[in-house]
This record gives sequence, C-alpha cells and structure tokens, in this order.
Amino acid sequence: MATKLPRLGDLEHELLTLLWAHGAMTASAVRKALQRELKDATIRTVLRRLEEKGYVAHRVESGTFIYTAVESRERAAAKAVKRIVDSFCDGSLERVLLGLVDIAVIKPKQLDALMGRIRRNLKSR
Repeated sequence: MATKLPRLGDLEHELLTLLWAHGAMTASAVRKALQRELKDATIRTVLRRLEEKGYVAHRVESGTFIYTAVESRERAAAKAVKRIVDSFCDGSLERVLLGLVDIAVIKPKQLDALMGRIRRNLKSR
C-alpha cells in the first residue's frame, strides 16, 4: 500500500468510519448502518472509490462483496497528519506539536503521558 493515501470526501470518510467501527461489512449492511438514506448503487460506488484509493479491500463470499478497511484508523490518521505536517510546517512535526500545545489542544498532562508512552515504546524496540 502507498504511504500517501488520497484525501477523502465526507461520505467516503463516513463509510470508512463505519468499517473501522464494525469490521467487515457488505454494502447493504453499510447502507443500513448509515444515519441517512442513500441508494445501494451510491454506497457501492463510494466503496469502490475507497478501494481504488487504497483505503478498503473486498473479498467475495457466495457472490457478495464484503468490504474491510485496509489499515487501522490510527495508521490512516497518522498518514493524514503527516500530510498536514509536510504541507504546513515543511515536515517539522515539532512545529505542529508546539502549535497544538500553544492553542491548548494538547494539555501538559497529556503531553507528559504521551512522552511516557513514547519512552516505553522506544525501550521495547
């Protein structure tokens, strides 16, 4: 899979979020889980687009397509953040993190907890 995933439209993101939450689903199950009424053809088209973009894969069971997310929500989010870091901060994650601290998106207590997790993760490598 490519490290750079294409951006998602709102409906694409909504369907991908359902796959992350529920695991493997048919197009019909996705349509039923949505909070709005859409045609089956619309759902299948969006799922096919997500597959073309590399976010979703399918398998066929008894003639029915079953869709799954290719990567976890966290990995997809990390790739999206990387796009932002590259676009707005010339690749400097430090600048992004400082900005998040400056506008209080990340509280000092959260930052300390995150640093502890990072240290433990590095030691286990």
